[in-house]
Amino acid sequence: MKPTQFTLIGAPVATGMMQPGCQMGPDAYRVAGLAEMLRELGHEVADIGNVMPAPRPARPHSNPHIHHLAETIGWAEALAKAAPANRFPIFMGGDHSLSLGSILGQTRHAKAQNRPLFVLWLDAHPDFHTPISTTSGNLHGTPLAYLTGQPGFEGFPALTPLDTAHICILGARSIDPAEQAALRAAKVNIVDMRAIDEHGIAAPLRAFLAQVTAAGGLLHVSLDVDFLDPGIAPAVGTTVPGGASFREAHLVMELLHDSGLVSSLDLVELNPFLDIRGQTARLMVDLTASLMGRRIFDRATRSY
Repeated sequence: MKPTQFTLIGAPVATGMMQPGCQMGPDAYRVAGLAEMLRELGHEVADIGNVMPAPRPARPHSNPHIHHLAETIGWAEALAKAAPANRFPIFMGGDHSLSLGSILGQTRHAKAQNRPLFVLWLDAHPDFHTPISTTSGNLHGTPLAYLTGQPGFEGFPALTPLDTAHICILGARSIDPAEQAALRAAKVNIVDMRAIDEHGIAAPLRAFLAQVTAAGGLLHVSLDVDFLDPGIAPAVGTTVPGGASFREAHLVMELLHDSGLVSSLDLVELNPFLDIRGQTARLMVDLTASLMGRRIFDRATRSY
C-alpha cells in the first residue's frame, strides 16, 4: 500500500443504545496504538481529536421507544462534516449510529468526485430498522435504512440515498422480522454466517469487490465489533455467538487491502468497559493494520 494520509476522528457516540461505555471507544483505540501502527506502516496520521455535536432541544417522536433522537441527529450532522476531503478518514467509535453521519459525509465526497459510493457492512446485524419499526428505540440499529432512503427519518439531514445494490452486509446472524421484510423489499445483498459456513468468506467478498471495481466506486467499510465472534472480541454490548473467527476477519482485511478500493473506515461498538485487558481494542487495531497492509505473518508473538 502506498503511503496514505489518514485522519483519525474520535466519535464518542453513546446515544444510539442504552448501555454506557461506547463513549470511551476513541480513547481505547488511541491507547491501543492505532496511530502508531499506521505510522509504522509508513503512513501519515493526523488525529483531530473527538467530534462533539452542538446541543439541541429534545425532539419528540410517535414511537414511544425512541430515545436520544435529537442528540443522534446532532451527531449525524457533526460527523458528516468532520472528515476533510482528499484524506482517508477513520471514525473511531462510538456506537453504530455514528455511521449515520460518517457515511453521509462520504456520500457527499463521492458525489463531488462523480463516483458511486459502496458500503461493506461487517456486522452481526443489518441495522435496517427505521425510527418507526424499531421496538428497542436504539437508533444504532437504523443507519443503513436511513442511508438508503427508507421512510421515517423526518428531521434527519437530507441526503442522496445510497443504491441498495451498492451495499454488502457480511457476517449477519441476527435479523429481526421487520428488518427481514424491509431488506427483501430493498434487495440488499446479505451474506450471512450460514452462507459463509457453506462457501467461505472470500468468494462473496471478491464478488462484491469486483462490482465496486467495475463501477469505479469508492468503498466505505463499517466494522462492528460484533462482526467478530465474542470469544475473541468480548467488548461489545450486542454479542451474538458464531461470529467471524480471527483468521476469517484478517482474511477479509487482507483482501480489502489487496483490492486498493477502501477510502474510509468506521470502527464501531467497542465498549472498553466490557473488555478484558484491552483484548478487543488491540484486535480491532490489528485488523486495521491488515487493512492497511500488514500481513498476518508479520505479527510478533505476544505474551499475556
